[in-house]
Amino acid sequence: MALEVKTKKWGNSIGIVIPMWIANKLNLRPEESIIIEITRKENVLKELFGAVKFKKSTEQILKEVRKDLEGKWLK
Repeated sequence: MALEVKTKKWGNSIGIVIPMWIANKLNLRPEESIIIEITRKENVLKELFGAVKFKKSTEQILKEVRKDLEGKWLK
């Protein structure tokens, strides 16, 4: 089960809090040993970079935008 939680400072350590609904669902009890896989959440922009494909090139889009802006400013 994957879950996003925030770390918290506890003395000289860093801890996490497992929400009660997860603890209940997994029937977790205090002092029980569990295994947690830890991965750092990456920057969303890095994850999305290159994921969207455009039908037009960047140059074509810029030319169209500039053309529209020039028409509005030169009236």
